[in-house]
Amino acid sequence: MGAKKVTAQEKLTGFQDRIRAAGLRSTAPRVAVLRKLETATAPMSHADLVEELGGEGYDRVTIYRNLTDLTEAGLVVRADLGDHVWRFELKRAGATEHANNHPHFTCTDCGSVACLPEESVRLTTARGVPRAVSQRAVEVQLRGLCDRCE
Repeated sequence: MGAKKVTAQEKLTGFQDRIRAAGLRSTAPRVAVLRKLETATAPMSHADLVEELGGEGYDRVTIYRNLTDLTEAGLVVRADLGDHVWRFELKRAGATEHANNHPHFTCTDCGSVACLPEESVRLTTARGVPRAVSQRAVEVQLRGLCDRCE
């Protein structure tokens, strides 16, 4: 038996509930940011979100403020992947911090960013390695040429 398909109204209600549970007011811009991040296949920059949501009437400042609020509330994860551009990802419901802290690959030529499966990078402990490595409390960022640029 397949999983029940979630309706648009159920998704909207889910976003609103998550926002309220985090101690924020549920507003249309906050829901729009979460909705866009949920469908993203890679971390999105502020500029990416402005481009995607600008047509819905949200300006740069509104999107920036909501990204900041959602990050501080723990609903969104922010990372600098080595190019001094903050990128944002939705913190998945029920996921542990460990599951949200997956490796990323950034192309050194075109700048594209890809989320990698956690098992694609193996961290091991060794003498002299900080405890954070064994506790997997680190960010793993790989840089190189993507398949298109290679």
